[in-house]
Amino acid sequence: MHKPTLKQIYQEKIIPDLMKNRGYANRHQVPGLVKIVINSAFKADTDKGHQAEIAKELGKLTGQKAVITKARKSISNFKVREGMPLGAMVTLRGSGMYEFLYRLTTIALPMIRDFRGLSNKLDGRGNYSIGIADHTIFPETQTDGGQRQNIGLDITIVTTADTDEEGRELLRHLGIPFRKTTAQTDATQAKNP
Repeated sequence: MHKPTLKQIYQEKIIPDLMKNRGYANRHQVPGLVKIVINSAFKADTDKGHQAEIAKELGKLTGQKAVITKARKSISNFKVREGMPLGAMVTLRGSGMYEFLYRLTTIALPMIRDFRGLSNKLDGRGNYSIGIADHTIFPETQTDGGQRQNIGLDITIVTTADTDEEGRELLRHLGIPFRKTTAQTDATQAKNP
């Protein structure tokens, strides 16, 4: 069976690096990935054809069938009734998760115009969320050549890290291109005057 490239890198290079850098006693203390959730929301009054198109596009990106998510309760201000479809989502685990993250970091993110890196903010528990305004940065979406609407994506990477610092270091090793903070830029300039 084919082992994803990123999973192989994680097992052969990242685990030993993190054990050495952070002083973990064994491999099982090293943080890892749990799942990646890709979500795309649409308006409550969106027609069924557009809903199906969004689910189909998510299926193309992930290689897995998307689930239509429905409202849990009614909210009159937003004209939402309980049970109305409001989005589509896919949860990736195992090999599919590693394959998707590899394509995201090596192919899709560099396709964003004027890309300067992603925010350093995690959620406080070592998990990371990315918002992407245009799904066409993934090459899988350009296979049929039809004219389509851009779909926004929310991508959440769930890790076993206990702190944001551990999670950030794991994600940096996995290829997430974090934006350099001003302190990092100042330190780099001080080293290389």
